[in-house]
Amino acid sequence: MDAGAALDTLFLINLADTVLIIGNGVYRAHLLTGALQMSDGIVGAGLGAFSTFLTLGWINVGSVLAHGNSAEVTRALAAAVELYKKGIRDILILEREKHLGGILRQCIHDGFGLTRFKTTLSGPEYAQRFIDEVIEKEIPYMTNTTVLEITKDKVVTAASKEGLVQYQAKAVILTMGCRERTRGALGIPGERPTGVFTAGVAQAYMNLYNRMPAKEVVILGSGDIGMIMARRLTLEGAHVQAVFEIQPIPSGLPRNIEQCLNDYNIPLYLSHTVTEIHGDSRLTGVTVAQVDEHFKPIPGTEKEYQCDTLILSVGLIPENELSIDAGVTLDNRTRGAVVDEHFQTNIDGIFAAGNVLHVHDLVDFVSMEAEKLADSAARYIQDEALEECSVEIVTDGNIGHTIPQKISGEQDVTLSMRVRKLIKDCRIVVRQGGKEIGAKKMKKALPAEMIQIAIKADKFISKDAVEVSVEC
Repeated sequence: MDAGAALDTLFLINLADTVLIIGNGVYRAHLLTGALQMSDGIVGAGLGAFSTFLTLGWINVGSVLAHGNSAEVTRALAAAVELYKKGIRDILILEREKHLGGILRQCIHDGFGLTRFKTTLSGPEYAQRFIDEVIEKEIPYMTNTTVLEITKDKVVTAASKEGLVQYQAKAVILTMGCRERTRGALGIPGERPTGVFTAGVAQAYMNLYNRMPAKEVVILGSGDIGMIMARRLTLEGAHVQAVFEIQPIPSGLPRNIEQCLNDYNIPLYLSHTVTEIHGDSRLTGVTVAQVDEHFKPIPGTEKEYQCDTLILSVGLIPENELSIDAGVTLDNRTRGAVVDEHFQTNIDGIFAAGNVLHVHDLVDFVSMEAEKLADSAARYIQDEALEECSVEIVTDGNIGHTIPQKISGEQDVTLSMRVRKLIKDCRIVVRQGGKEIGAKKMKKALPAEMIQIAIKADKFISKDAVEVSVEC
């Protein structure tokens, strides 16, 4: 979009009461003055955001504006539906892409919905459940629209093919999701030939655009989408030589290892990584080496693989550029916002949920997390304040993080967490003041799987910090 041209078509629409949902696709435009005014508003995005919207009830809201993207719009859909069920009627959904549905449109494999809908669905089927509700309830939406910026004062700037618009929100829900880690983040030596794709890009080529990107394939990283693409490429006639993972354990779910690799005789090499990329205009091969406990290549273990395609499945990064603009404090461990039990950030009225907060293993938990957020957002809009959350959650070296990071100690809380490494025959223990207030026994704790521990309000004994640790 040409910024100068956009200024010629700047729209300032006065909406008395608006709820905003904002997604990904962050492009900068520090160009505008003035803003739309809203007495009540929420800004957020993705499947979680839509779930949140349809849980709010007694708020007199004139419009809900949701901005999604290819990764997170279905999260916004779920939030919008939940808000509608609670009485919000004037809702406007803003979507960066041409169609609603988000990343799930290209996830044609099944396995979605087992927790949320008690049945197995493909990605498009899961998204369609929420899209159908949006259409049935006649919730208006705009596609090809991108949120550009959120300020500390909750001024939201968006752009569409019609021009630029600003909104002054009262509350903001951030559900922008994640982006894939690319080759640039890995620093692999070599030229920049074609044939190096992230797993999500390769998936889009095949499932959305009917293009076959590869014949001879090497996959770096054992993330879930990478393993799913190993199966997908094999089924379409490509030869997947191997999947290489730098960690000593797989990073994806065990079911995907079994169904996507073992079932198709695709080898998985742990403690291996790509050390060099070969080729000029087109990829001709890669060099792979074994790594030591410090993830350094071991000399003498190098092996070259001839291939025309390298698929990267090496992690996701929460998309928090908009959060940073708004002054939200991020957790270095999750790279998402620090939130309390209300999913509220350090800034009053700005909330976060879903993959923008921390990377989930199942989309079902994303939408369910955002639905939990709805009541808190609604109470904030009504009362302009929520219970103070001064109780810190601290973890030992075996726990990577918890969500939330702060609680009030006065409400039931579910702590979501991941372990840093594979741990067998252990207990995840939650203590306050030396007293055990919650625990979960696990035969095997995997970094790839989210662990949740529910704690009742009457278990909290003080305002002292809550400690989460692993005992074996």
